Formats: sequence, structure tokens, C-alpha cells
Amino acid sequence: MKTPKSTIKPADFASLYEGFNAPVSRFDCGRKCAPLNDGEPVCCSTQNAVPVVHKVEFDLLKTRTDLWSKFKPYDYATKQIVAELTSDCMAIHCKGARHCERDNRTIACRGFPFYPYITRERQFVGVGTYWVFEDRCWMMSNLEIVDAKFVSEFVATYEALFVKDASEFATYVDFSASARRVYSRWKREIPLLGRDGELLIVAPSSGEIRPGRKKDFPKAKPFTSEKEYREAVKEAGGEVPKEGLRPS
Repeated sequence: MKTPKSTIKPADFASLYEGFNAPVSRFDCGRKCAPLNDGEPVCCSTQNAVPVVHKVEFDLLKTRTDLWSKFKPYDYATKQIVAELTSDCMAIHCKGARHCERDNRTIACRGFPFYPYITRERQFVGVGTYWVFEDRCWMMSNLEIVDAKFVSEFVATYEALFVKDASEFATYVDFSASARRVYSRWKREIPLLGRDGELLIVAPSSGEIRPGRKKDFPKAKPFTSEKEYREAVKEAGGEVPKEGLRPS
């Protein structure tokens, strides 16, 4: 079946921005991962994650700020990322966390490290995590502290986006299928946050979903213990936040 043509416009992204401002949690999680990533949160550096946006979204951003510019690939991996983008998307680059303008963050920035999880039956049932960052993103090992308001705004934003751009929905149908294949190969269950912020577990082979408990969500190294975290920070040449985590 042919995917309907996108009808999304820059003004639509402006509206989406207005409805998606909730922080992931009341804690400034970037302070926890930054010492492991040359002093910047993992989500704020193209050395870790390359932001991908709809070209129409970039059209909006250019009218609001000079924070963003077109991303220039710097190695084989980033060249592959750009080469595999669909024709309506592009990779962009920001000036970095120290120059962040919260009102001008992209949808991808606001939602990191999460993506909309779609079942085999094409139902948007919850929020999954970009597993490739689990060794660098502290939040992915602490899903129980994600605020329900963030999840609610995330879900509403992507539902509105899917209405305007069916190709976005198709992208996450495929990505969720990839998640099931990866976790099945790893012989691991898929962690999710349900639409109301509840913990869920997906059996990747069958796709069945059940309620999750905190113990079902093992922490990834180096976040398995404070000792391991401190050792990893030392090895990375960083500095452990002296005050710990504070509400953002």
C-alpha cells in the first residue's frame, strides 16, 4: 500500500513544539552522562547522536534561530547515516548544550532517548528506548523516574505528527520491528513505558506485552552501580557531579 503524501507544514511543527515542553524527569539527567561524554550530555553531541529532522521542521527552525545548521558527515558511520535518510529528512547540527535554546529544540531532541513503539498490529502502545545509547545514557537505566507528563506529551506529539505525515508512522513501524529482531537476537526483553507512563515489557519473539516491574529493567554498564559509574567517569577523564542530581 502506497504511503499517503505528507501534508505537514512548518506551522505544524510550531504547534507541536508548544505541546511538547515537559522535561524527561525532574532530574537533570544530562549532568549524570556528561562526564562520560567529554563534558556534554550524550544527546547534545553529534559525536554520539546525529539529530535527524523533517526538512519542513528545519524550514521552521531557520526562521526562529541560528542554533541549527546542516550536518556535515565526518567519518564513514556518519556518511552512512546521511546516505540512508529518506528524501524528506535531513541531518542537522546544533551549537552544543551550552548554547541550547529550549524553545528551539527539535522534536528528536525533546524526545531523546525515546521513540514511539508500534506493535505488529500497528498499534502505538508506548515509548521505547534507542538501545544503542544504553551504555552512555543514564536515563535508560532509570526508566522508573520518567515523568508521566513527559510521556503524555510525547504520545500526543507523535500521534499528531503521524496524522500529518504517514511516512513518519511507517518509519516507526519498521524501527519497532527492528527492535524486536535485535532484542530477540540478544535474548532480552524490550523495555517500554506505556502511554500512561507505566513500565511494560515486550517479549520480542511473540510481541506479547505484560506489565513490568523495576526488577525487570536491569541497568546497563556503567550504570549498574555508583562504584562502576565513578570508575567509568575516571577512565573517561571526567568529573563526577559533586552535588549529585538535582531537579531541573
